Amino acid sequence: MVNNVLALRPAVPADPIDELAGLGRWSMVRAGAHMSLSTVALRLLGAEDAPAGHWARAVVAEDAAVLAAVLSELSGQAAATDCEFRVIAPEQGLRWLRLQSLAAPGQPVVSGLLTDVTAVKRAAMRERFNFALTRYLIGTDTFDEAVYKIIHLVCEELGWDWGAFWAREHGAAGETLGCRHVWHTADRDYSAFRSAAAGLAIKPGEGPVGQTWLTGQAQWVDTGAAPAGMTRAHAAQRCGLQSGFFFPVTYVAADGGLHCAGVLEFFSAAPRQREAQLPGLAESISALIAQTAQRMVQQERVRVLAQTDELTGLFNRAHFHALLDDACAAGGQFALLYIDLDQFKPINDGFGHAAGNEVLRQFAGRLRQLAPAGAVAARLGGDEFALMAPQGMGEAAVDTLAGTVLEAARTRFNYMGHELSVSASIGVGLFPRHGADTAQLLHAADAAMYLSKRSGRNLVSYFRPDGDTQQCEVAAQLLMLSALQDALARNEFFLAYQPICDAQTLRVEALEALIRWRKADGSVVPPDQFIPLAEQSRLIVLIGRWVIEQVCRDLPLLRSGLPGVRVHVNMAAPEFLDSDLPRELMAITSAAGIDPGQICLELTEGVVMQRIEKALPIMTELVRLGFEIGLDDFGMGYSSLSLLKALPVSSLKIDRYFLQGVPHQRDDCAVVRSIIDLGRNMKLRVIAEGVETDAHLGFLRQFGCALIQGYLPGRPLELAGLLAGVLPGPKMLSN
Repeated sequence: MVNNVLALRPAVPADPIDELAGLGRWSMVRAGAHMSLSTVALRLLGAEDAPAGHWARAVVAEDAAVLAAVLSELSGQAAATDCEFRVIAPEQGLRWLRLQSLAAPGQPVVSGLLTDVTAVKRAAMRERFNFALTRYLIGTDTFDEAVYKIIHLVCEELGWDWGAFWAREHGAAGETLGCRHVWHTADRDYSAFRSAAAGLAIKPGEGPVGQTWLTGQAQWVDTGAAPAGMTRAHAAQRCGLQSGFFFPVTYVAADGGLHCAGVLEFFSAAPRQREAQLPGLAESISALIAQTAQRMVQQERVRVLAQTDELTGLFNRAHFHALLDDACAAGGQFALLYIDLDQFKPINDGFGHAAGNEVLRQFAGRLRQLAPAGAVAARLGGDEFALMAPQGMGEAAVDTLAGTVLEAARTRFNYMGHELSVSASIGVGLFPRHGADTAQLLHAADAAMYLSKRSGRNLVSYFRPDGDTQQCEVAAQLLMLSALQDALARNEFFLAYQPICDAQTLRVEALEALIRWRKADGSVVPPDQFIPLAEQSRLIVLIGRWVIEQVCRDLPLLRSGLPGVRVHVNMAAPEFLDSDLPRELMAITSAAGIDPGQICLELTEGVVMQRIEKALPIMTELVRLGFEIGLDDFGMGYSSLSLLKALPVSSLKIDRYFLQGVPHQRDDCAVVRSIIDLGRNMKLRVIAEGVETDAHLGFLRQFGCALIQGYLPGRPLELAGLLAGVLPGPKMLSN
């Protein structure tokens, strides 16, 4: 019916206001179904020069039936109508028009307006498309996946038959563009076109893709009118594709420059040059792809930082443990090399930490180069490294690999013209023979590494539980180490407090916090069984921090029953010689609201004297922060009195070994009296531990020992027992 309606020009008079507003007027005689169109209406329809009766020739075929049905209804009834349809005009391309009628009941003529709503339609389409793009890209894990989704969406939503992304590549011929992603409809055979694209390496300025890359400008290509040399356009034409649109994917990089990541191309089997949907969306598509690329780069950087040791570039401890977990879960057989650099501390002490860091970086580089395919290298912390050998590597090959690592450590390192020498102690654990999980395997390799150190360093040792006594003991230690780690996680430790009393009045002056381990089955492990083992494995640092935290939680209750009481806490060498100790302890006490002066840190005389250059600055800083420091087991460390005078300590504790012979053994009595006199003259509190008899107590009172500790004044008790004032024997807690 549409093509049979006669256009009477200009049956609707031209109006300057209509011209200005772009409003087209129309009217239709119902009886004859003849339509009259204004000049503006004809212009909107692209039918100014159309013969009478052919004004609707520009209406898109899919919409012509809808328009015909609306006009048919208007010719037979008076209800107002409103419909939208598309037209394609040679000069104006695809546009959306809106036909509206006015109600005219009983009237022979119906009239209305024709308006151009293309801008509104395109804006709505851009909004819908951008929303769809954003939704597609949420959760996308890789850049390639994001680009493929965008190509697919453009083709399906906007009606294109072929889409591809040409990405920048670096090769022997310099920078080129290669076809990385393709999507196309399944209604025709594109295999030849696709194969040709896969083999191309397009240079800047070559064909429409290369020109778009070179100029940064989008362009249209009519495949039928493409000049010679545009092989890509001609190949598209042979597949039945008529129109092509190319635009660059650009973004502003961190350096502020405009960078081109590649070029997107789209082809259509229908002529699309005049259709403005894709060109209008090209900028948004390019921006979203660029944002996705930058997001992927940032995510990858975060992932790498989370898994990498910043100094050496190797995997860090946490990620290496995760990889070990995966390898153990996968089964099979592999070896773990635990590597500790020997004589590394003198480099830090003699040349500074910058030199030490350079040695670590150079050794990491050597480890990375010598690691075979499938191996994983990591820095576990300090001067400790690990190498997980590939699955299935035999012991002979592991021996060779470990020897190569030894040689890499022995080869001299250069720092500012100085040649620095270290070596390595290596322990090897085999999965699953030496450990069924990550913790056990690490402990096995760690124990083997310490065996290398004890055997003279610069060695490789295997953990081999052969059944002899020594190996059985090591195996038992490994099992206990695993159990210790679990105990810490399950909060199986608890504290007992032993009174330190005034020797004359038996008034409680202080308490010593003693760690105990109660297993899940209720059995209590003696501290002399697990403390030395924890010190060897460095678990003692974590256990020591737990003790300090628990003491800080208990102190308010303890001081409510024992005003002014101090708590003595034993410190092991690995934790006390850590330069971060003052800062960490201050953070713990501050968080708990505890005055550092309520805590006395006890360390053995041997720890201080063997590492005086390391211990003295840490002791000085702790005292400055308010902590007290006491020397435990005094008399067993062969102290230099000149060094003792320089130590910022407030108390000495006489080792129980010397009290065993008091008062009958002359030598023991002489040592105890000497320490008491030394402490009194240096204005230090002297504590005698191991006081178990009245004879001990009488001797100590006679020669002026200030404080005593042992089973006679009081056995260790848990917090509840202390607060209840329950002590064995006649001695009671006193305020």
